[in-house]
Amino acid sequence: MKSSRKLPLMVAVSLVSLLGIVFCGAPAFGQQKYVLKFNHVLGQKEPYHQGFTNWAKIVEERTKGGLKIEVFHSAQLGVEEDIIEQIRQGANIGQNTDSARLGNYIPSIAIMNGPYFVDTLEDVQKLRNLPIVKAWLDELANKYGIKIVSFNWVQGYRHFFTNKPVKNPGDLSGLRIRTPPAPIWQESIRALGATPVALPFGEMYPALQQKAIDGVELVYNNIPAGRFYEVLKYVDETKHIMLINFEAISSKFFNSLPPEYQKILVEECDKAGMETSLQIFQLEKEVKQQLKDKGMIVIEDIDFAAFKKAGEKAYEVLKITDAKNTVYKELGKK
Repeated sequence: MKSSRKLPLMVAVSLVSLLGIVFCGAPAFGQQKYVLKFNHVLGQKEPYHQGFTNWAKIVEERTKGGLKIEVFHSAQLGVEEDIIEQIRQGANIGQNTDSARLGNYIPSIAIMNGPYFVDTLEDVQKLRNLPIVKAWLDELANKYGIKIVSFNWVQGYRHFFTNKPVKNPGDLSGLRIRTPPAPIWQESIRALGATPVALPFGEMYPALQQKAIDGVELVYNNIPAGRFYEVLKYVDETKHIMLINFEAISSKFFNSLPPEYQKILVEECDKAGMETSLQIFQLEKEVKQQLKDKGMIVIEDIDFAAFKKAGEKAYEVLKITDAKNTVYKELGKK
């Protein structure tokens, strides 16, 4: 009887001790731990991968381990379109994407990856505050379950890389150029004078070897990573698209985070994005020289007026010219 009377007290002491361990070991803000698995298609040596790991590190530090971001390069978690569908279903997963693919949900947002849409990083930063852009982001989050954490990530200018010099839209006539499958990409390349061919990133090199395509349109930093200098001769500096990237996660997952975590996630993603973008533009100069050293010829004498005029057709075909004009009006840009 004596030992049985002590049992409730012993249980109570044990329970208090256990709770003490749990609360002492809990992350900051008294919240549970959260994990975001973040996927991107680029290689481990690309500036974006380092940018994403920097973002992950500071978020984990600022939340004292409460929110951890696990970064997966080279599409380790799957292809972009499949990941976006998982995001829509509420999975704790994220994806580096672009407005071209987001245009599958809100066609007008695709203008942000259209020909000669904006010219500078300053323009990109101004976009977030525009009423029309805010409306698109709200619709993505509330209707489609896609929360855009940041689009402060600019991968540089896209140029054509070919085996014949390209100076004006006429020089692209008859050339089969690889581009992603989204409508704005396809119509942009068609409007600029080439025949678009949709291929996954990893299939470009063998397609060039087998002459299934005549060229690609990419940013400078993609070329050394993919060794495309081995199968292409010319860099045609058309700067036809400033490649704005979007960091997308599930609205459901984002809304499940404590407000302080949400704030940290967005703030640090914006900071890491701008730092990475600035680094990329600096690296482009080095990559350009590397490609020259490897025998590639850089064509700088580009008829930009002709390319910009040709590019307008992409907006017209997709019926998004009005959206572009609204953005320009809100930007104070002609």
